[in-house]
Amino acid sequence: MYKKKFFVLLQPESKKNKKLKMTMQKNLVIVESPAKAKTIEKFLGDDYKVMSSYGHIRDLKKHELSIDEKTLEPEYEIPEEKKKLVGELKSQAKKASQVWLASDEDREGEAISWHLCEVLGLDEQKTKRIVFHEITKPAILQAIEHPRTLNMDLVDAQQARRVLDRLVGFKLSPVLWRKVKPALSAGRVQSVAVRLIVEREREIQAFASEPYYSVAAIFGLQNADGSQSEVKATLSQRLKTQEEVEQFLEQMKESTFTVESVQKKPMKRTPAPPFTTSTLQQEAARKLGFTVSQTMMVAQHLYESGKITYMRTDSVNLAGLAVNAAKEEIISQWGADYSKVRQYHTSSKGAQEAHEAIRPTYINQPAIEGTQQERRLYDLIWKRTIASQMADAEIEKTTVEISIDHSPLTIDRSPISDGAANNGQWSMVNGQYKFVATGEIVKFDGFLKVYRESVDDEEEESKDEFAHLLPPLKEGDLLLRREISATERFSQGPQRYTEASLVHKLEELGIGRPSTYAPTISTIQQREYVAKGDKKGEDRQFDVITLKGKQITVKKRHENVGSEKGKLLPTDIGIVVNDYLMEHFPGIMDYNFTAKVEQDFDQIAEGKMKWGKVMKAFDKDFEPTVDKAINQRSEHKAGERELGVDPKTGRPVFAKIGRYGPVVQIGAAGEKEKPQFAHMPKELSMESITLEEALELFKLPRMLGEYEGEPVTVGTGRFGPYVLHKKLYASLPKGMDPLAVTISDAVKLIDDKRHEDERKHLRVFAEDLDLEILNGRYGPYICYKGKNYRLPKALHEKVREMSYEEAMKIVKAHP
Repeated sequence: MYKKKFFVLLQPESKKNKKLKMTMQKNLVIVESPAKAKTIEKFLGDDYKVMSSYGHIRDLKKHELSIDEKTLEPEYEIPEEKKKLVGELKSQAKKASQVWLASDEDREGEAISWHLCEVLGLDEQKTKRIVFHEITKPAILQAIEHPRTLNMDLVDAQQARRVLDRLVGFKLSPVLWRKVKPALSAGRVQSVAVRLIVEREREIQAFASEPYYSVAAIFGLQNADGSQSEVKATLSQRLKTQEEVEQFLEQMKESTFTVESVQKKPMKRTPAPPFTTSTLQQEAARKLGFTVSQTMMVAQHLYESGKITYMRTDSVNLAGLAVNAAKEEIISQWGADYSKVRQYHTSSKGAQEAHEAIRPTYINQPAIEGTQQERRLYDLIWKRTIASQMADAEIEKTTVEISIDHSPLTIDRSPISDGAANNGQWSMVNGQYKFVATGEIVKFDGFLKVYRESVDDEEEESKDEFAHLLPPLKEGDLLLRREISATERFSQGPQRYTEASLVHKLEELGIGRPSTYAPTISTIQQREYVAKGDKKGEDRQFDVITLKGKQITVKKRHENVGSEKGKLLPTDIGIVVNDYLMEHFPGIMDYNFTAKVEQDFDQIAEGKMKWGKVMKAFDKDFEPTVDKAINQRSEHKAGERELGVDPKTGRPVFAKIGRYGPVVQIGAAGEKEKPQFAHMPKELSMESITLEEALELFKLPRMLGEYEGEPVTVGTGRFGPYVLHKKLYASLPKGMDPLAVTISDAVKLIDDKRHEDERKHLRVFAEDLDLEILNGRYGPYICYKGKNYRLPKALHEKVREMSYEEAMKIVKAHP
């Protein structure tokens, strides 16, 4: 009875409260994303309604310049898909007595707030702007207590970037359509990024590797108790030829080896500072294998759900509360000896917008719940933040010089051109070579207990600096030669860029800002100016010459060299576009110009320059350059290269950029007989293809026609003849002649292959793209990271509804 009465009394009251809450809404808070809105709404009371603008609510028009060519003022529009949302925001803004704009703290966030003021008809002086670096209750409430008005200097800086990039993109692209290939586009930062990759590729092609010999020795040390220890050492100089090595080893037969000096030097290693946007992108690429875009997407989710501070920042500074929290966490986990409070200061220019590094919002949370990617990135951020507040690692480095006695060496030396030198440890005294042994031991691990920074150099990464131990050695110890071996090596050329090393280079040159790195690298790949892929290595033979006892032996060994994974390679189109822009628009492509523009944006953001004046100064020189380039006549298209003459027809043969990419052409435009075309396979390059290689292409692959607006070709590979369309390969049935295949034959093969693939791929999982359910010969099965796992028959009918957790449970159950 009481329960029923209580229920009756409560029900109408809750409805009344709900209605009252809807009609008496005092505050409207507008943020960019719905995820951010949900998190913030938890911290504010019933007087606050939080809505999302879903990013920008207006922008420049998509398919036209949308800039007044006389005043250079932008012409904005509300996209069709945003009009309904704008209506809802207007309605709620009218009902609210106070509107709070809580978009991100950077220039783009400020611009979003300004657009909201303009479109919703808000009074800029009465509308409150709030910013925060983390989505936590204290941070949100503090922001509410300390609002400000809109900062138009930041808005102008963002408008300047938007207008300049639109001018460059919309005016350069038509030039490329006419001079290089239809549907191409250019961008201010993207084009410079492509230039870096093209120039690095040419450095690699021009590099001439030189052989040398690295000499290593294994010595025995007689200990006082009769036991023996082993000492590994390296010769103080590299030897250049096999004759030099053999001469050296002959003299080593009768030589004795004595410890000449033992130097022990204490060293300290300090931790890396907390993450900025670019260092997070680099470390996530090296340690987790994330792309730059993937890192930013996952970091965005972590920020919006309140797990980390704002992820677009140039600052390495940590707030006082975070420093104190880190100190408490370190002392509680590892003791006071591991704690060292550090204050980092940002040295990069243009970092005035950001006030704090990327860190966990709650330092005392080493782990979080979330997707696998979110957990891994959070773990990386937590460890880097904690390590930055930990004590130095204390290392003792020992360097032992071993003299070669009774055998002065008189080998004629000429310098080796490789720039690697010898890590600064080689020495040569009185014309004599010496062996050098180095050892390092960690006396106190300090921050290394938690985190160690990675590097881009693969060779450096593979070295374990702290693993070498030397036996107790003292000056005058006699060492017994066990073995001396000279291994043939080859000087290393420049390395291709990875996404991480490209970000590092862009930052080093002052090109772009943290928010531009991810879209820049994605865009140049989407435009097919750059391809990220693996490169197969080549087999190389090298010599190992060994002295053991009195016997010198020479053995031939093999190694795979030049294999690369995930490196950025310029495509033929990327190279041609780069070369054309370098020739006709050197100012736009100049690294200093691009960096100077960023400095101008900083000056505008600080109120020291007017954005309109900067834009007019740029356009005054840029417009005539565009006109000159587009009106310039040339006999050949950009990048076209004549290879020679076809012996069968006597017609010229060219490599050029065609409508669908690089092609080889027999015959010239304007001749009575139409030119013949063959598509160039990826393994060949326009810059290096020979006449003989070009003529072979006219056999296979050959163009059959178009299907769904994309070319269809027939070719042959290591697994036999195939039809290729939109990166889909369909094998030709046995007996079908690839030289006789028609477009209708090819379309049927393509459609059949599509249906086969649809039947095969039953289920993919957004939580982990390495996990998939496939349909095999004996029914459905799970494939995870290249390994296959059986599915019980009872689950065969339910695979399309299977959850990620259920699938992983089966994977983990298998040994």
